[in-house]
Amino acid sequence: MFIIEYLQVNPGTFFLSVTVLGLIIGSFLNVVVHRLPVMMERDWREQCRDFVIGGNPPPEPDERYDLVSPGSRCPSCGHPIRPLQNVPVVSYMMLRGRCAACGWRIPLRYPAVELLTGLMSLAVAWKFGFSVQTLAVLLFTWSLIALSFIDLDTQLLPDSITLPMLWAGLAFNLFAVVVPLWDAVVGAICGYGILWIIYQAFRLLTGKEGMGFGDFKLLAMLGAWAGWQSLPLTILLSSVLGAIVGVSLMAFKGQSREVPIPFGPYLALAGWVSLIWGDRIIAIYLGTGAPAS
Repeated sequence: MFIIEYLQVNPGTFFLSVTVLGLIIGSFLNVVVHRLPVMMERDWREQCRDFVIGGNPPPEPDERYDLVSPGSRCPSCGHPIRPLQNVPVVSYMMLRGRCAACGWRIPLRYPAVELLTGLMSLAVAWKFGFSVQTLAVLLFTWSLIALSFIDLDTQLLPDSITLPMLWAGLAFNLFAVVVPLWDAVVGAICGYGILWIIYQAFRLLTGKEGMGFGDFKLLAMLGAWAGWQSLPLTILLSSVLGAIVGVSLMAFKGQSREVPIPFGPYLALAGWVSLIWGDRIIAIYLGTGAPAS
């Protein structure tokens, strides 16, 4: 209770604590981004194997592999990463971006994800202050970061994140933590329905699939958290971002227009921006001035 009261009356300490927590969570999100797709693939293989072998005894199970076990190791030499070598951002700088055992260059994305998570967590705390809203939106933010980087790597948006977070949004908004429940329910329905309609129309016109079903679920999740009012801005911002990146890849990297581009990161970023600053952006666009936060 003392800690809670102290953070309430010391906003500077509260903001610092949330930022540090965000850096730590960012380190864990790196594990999620790397391991969850592997876990999904192993699960699919297991299901296929069970289907093929029928009633025969299954083979010996694979070594345990989840978000906890095995412990973090260097992908190059297998050297276990000690706690002091796993401090977010700081360890990367102290090690000069290389494995302490073999000198393998650690991808810059690892500290980038940690730093991004810390900064986005600070933005949430700054927006909502010491409140239940901050706790809720932090969970929402962290899930979007994980989904974005998984989609960038694999073009997958795992149901194990989108569906629980969709229900979590509705559960929080049952008490109007972010938006009223009616807005959240309509947001989830419209979020899924809008992209489903666009998908079906595109497939009828071109004979191709323009996006995956994971995008439908992600927009439904965004609607469940931020309400149906956020959807137009989310769709507009994500479309603009996707178009800019797509054109840039074709112009500067010579990427073919036939190469699929993951849409999840643009939806996630646009949905987060809409929840945090949507009212302000719309007010400025309409020329009515920025509302008070």
